[in-house]
Amino acid sequence: MPKILVIHGPNLGLLGVREKAIYGETTLEEINGALTERAKKLKVELEIMQSNHEGEIVDAIGDTKGRFDVILINPAAYTHTSVAIRDAISGAGVPAIEVHLTNIYAREEFRHTSLVAPVAVGQISGFGKLSYILGLEAAVSLTKKK
Repeated sequence: MPKILVIHGPNLGLLGVREKAIYGETTLEEINGALTERAKKLKVELEIMQSNHEGEIVDAIGDTKGRFDVILINPAAYTHTSVAIRDAISGAGVPAIEVHLTNIYAREEFRHTSLVAPVAVGQISGFGKLSYILGLEAAVSLTKKK
């Protein structure tokens, strides 16, 4: 059974409470529930983590080789600042799909640059919770190409 690592970056644990006008009322638990439900239908196994700590995310990515088929990651604020996460994805040898709840290109100028995008297979943004579901669908399609 294909295995996908889902990584939620910093502050995503505050979804449903934080800046509802931007991020909506959906909680991280609701996103994880939707992902888990969809993964069962797609016959893939998920491991889901959320961290506010860059090093913890880097360690998780570094441990994917031989354990996971795809990484589905919302690096959140680290999207625009973390060379370490970018380099971990580049070096892991496991394809990654970048997702965002909001359209980062329609937001503040500093959010228009993703350090992760150049080393990801693709990026899905702007569809709220659906960004994650679409990302999962893309991840599953990658496992079928192997």
